Amino acid sequence: MENEKFVITDNLQATQFQRFLNWFVDLIFIYILILSLGTTIILIALAVDNFELSNWVKNMSKSEIGVYSLIIAFLYYWLTEMYFSRTIAKLITHTIVVNSDGSKPAKKTFFIRSCCRFIPFEVFSFLGSVPRGWHDVFSKTYVVKKRELLNVRKNQNKLITDVM
Repeated sequence: MENEKFVITDNLQATQFQRFLNWFVDLIFIYILILSLGTTIILIALAVDNFELSNWVKNMSKSEIGVYSLIIAFLYYWLTEMYFSRTIAKLITHTIVVNSDGSKPAKKTFFIRSCCRFIPFEVFSFLGSVPRGWHDVFSKTYVVKKRELLNVRKNQNKLITDVM
């Protein structure tokens, strides 16, 4: 029993509905961040009489808005998952990002995971029977139900101590 290694099973993984809800809620938060940060920049620029910066933000081209939005989205995913192993949506759905052994992934893993989110059509990749997206597969991570993971880990530790 003590040589057995913990692995994430399908029943611990987040459901398709949870994954969809995570994507949708995070998208709303990212949109709010994009608008809030743009407005904040304009207000700060106006407060310090920097009308060039204010005008530039107000008149950004579609490609500039796209790059700005991608940077905000990348930072949102990378920073929230790196520090908390979850985004705001994952907090709401009680899910968390882990390695295959249930441990917290490394910073580099979260970086890879965040980069992979921008692969074209990646958003549809988690719609399989086991909802695991390309950003999960390439970073070797799993999105799991936090409570179930903690219960299984607690029960496993109890079994190990009972045997000893």
